[in-house]
Amino acid sequence: MKPITLLLAAGSLLLSAQGVSAQTDKPVKKDYWNANTLLIPYRLPPAPAGYKPTYIDLDGDGDPDILRTVTANGIPVQWIDDDDDMQYGDLEGDTDNDCLMIDRNRDGIYGGYGDLIIDWVGEDEDGNPAMQVVVDNIPEADRMKTGNGHYMWVIDTDKDDVFNYVDWNTFTLRCWIHNGISDFYEDYHGKSAFMKIHSSTERVNDVRMNWENPFLFYDPDNDGLTEMAIRFCDTPKIVKENGQANSVLAGSIDWASISIDMDNDNGPGNEFDLDMTIRFTGPGFSYKDQKHINKNLRGLPEADTFFMDARWRQLPELLYPDHDAAWDLTFKKGKWDEAWFTYDEDDDCNRWERVELYQPLDPFKVGKGQGGIDNNGQSDPAGDRGEWDLDNSGHGQLYVSPIDGKIHLYGAEWGCWRIDQNAKFYQGMGGIYDGYGPKRIETEPTVFPTVKYTDTDNNGFFDLMEFDLDGDKVFEQRISMKELGLDDRCPIINTADMKYKDFLDLQSQVSDAMWKNAEKAIEVAKAKKLNTKWYALMLQPKSTRERYHYGFWLQFYLYNDLKDLAERTNDKALAGMIDKAYLQGKWELIK
Repeated sequence: MKPITLLLAAGSLLLSAQGVSAQTDKPVKKDYWNANTLLIPYRLPPAPAGYKPTYIDLDGDGDPDILRTVTANGIPVQWIDDDDDMQYGDLEGDTDNDCLMIDRNRDGIYGGYGDLIIDWVGEDEDGNPAMQVVVDNIPEADRMKTGNGHYMWVIDTDKDDVFNYVDWNTFTLRCWIHNGISDFYEDYHGKSAFMKIHSSTERVNDVRMNWENPFLFYDPDNDGLTEMAIRFCDTPKIVKENGQANSVLAGSIDWASISIDMDNDNGPGNEFDLDMTIRFTGPGFSYKDQKHINKNLRGLPEADTFFMDARWRQLPELLYPDHDAAWDLTFKKGKWDEAWFTYDEDDDCNRWERVELYQPLDPFKVGKGQGGIDNNGQSDPAGDRGEWDLDNSGHGQLYVSPIDGKIHLYGAEWGCWRIDQNAKFYQGMGGIYDGYGPKRIETEPTVFPTVKYTDTDNNGFFDLMEFDLDGDKVFEQRISMKELGLDDRCPIINTADMKYKDFLDLQSQVSDAMWKNAEKAIEVAKAKKLNTKWYALMLQPKSTRERYHYGFWLQFYLYNDLKDLAERTNDKALAGMIDKAYLQGKWELIK
């Protein structure tokens, strides 16, 4: 790492040796029209009219390599012409293969502590995709802190020219700004990818690697929206030495999650609607062999002296699993200790990255960091169903249980569904982010119904459901397949062999079966002279989601109504048959 004094000296020497034109002393005529307005700052605000840039020819080829100017609010900026197409008279660099350095603290150093750098890397001659990297340098006083700064690459695999979103008024990276519910300005939509670590590059051991490495977004139906997201993490070891907190990456993925829009119901105005997440943790797999080359990665060598840490400008490659390799690396190469699963039962998650995971903690405690299943502040305080396979005995496989007709995590020892029947505690994009948090933006419930699932015989399948429907934290109702002599085993779904369409088909089959069983339950209830018109609101499902949602609740209400009828008539045989019919989805057993 070059001392700051050397960077200053280098810059001054270049100016004195190469200086060909300098700032004019003429009075400023007019600010840029969108300077200091309340409109969205989509672009770098140019210098006031009349301001003359400074040009520097670093390589002596007769054209400028450096353009120095200021923004509308007076912040000094410097462009590096990495693709050698800059000309005298240009007012700014280009955003196809140049580097922008912003001297946020106005200390005369464009690539030092406290500065922001955005570098565009163009698609190379071999068709390797364009990229953009943001290097968000921390103040020098914060070198011993952790979780600060950004080193973030965005890969433009869908060629839409959308990368990181920078607030050009404040020169900050704003990854969570969005329009409406979930139309994010950051490139999370379509087929895209990014790599990110909350650190600055001089504190990272190998800048070819990253922490979120990568985050992959998939668009299997080519509608420009994301139907599946895979997140890989190489969790850094924090080593405090030489006066700074260093992030030491191992080159191994130890955290992998797969999130899926199970019914493909996203669209304009509902851009993100992921429904299910499977997450693995453990030793994982090495990604050191996952090399990605772009011949434009290497920046102009003569400009290296402008950077406190120029290693990321000198890279021959980046190391990360790509869209094609990710699935098999997860299921066929990864070595995992645990598998977690969360399903968005109230369908109110519009988060960009995943249905955030419930944790295997207290079913009844509520709140961020409070020790309950919603302990993760990014999770829904109510409305989701979490399941946990704490020895990864099921390897992330799934099954559709007869116990409730839903998709479950094979091998999970237990699970918990915190019911939010009407999505009253609406999650949306999740809150707690820069500009929205740090607290959840949604209301947290104080009381709620809870369903607990347990695999009592440790065969990989749930056989016991317990219900706390009045919110008193006591499970007053239970249904046990084992106690009724029923077989809880069912076909196992090998997730490793599935494609996105297979997940769509699975959800469609589950929803259709749920609704068909609800129709059978209605006929049984009618035969027992129960008035099913009380539930007319649920009798006209209009989507895959509604067949699933209303199908489950119709069966549950009618099951309990029938049980109530059996108790009122003191018909114990009927009561037992109702339990067996409900737990197997075989309503025809009730005569």
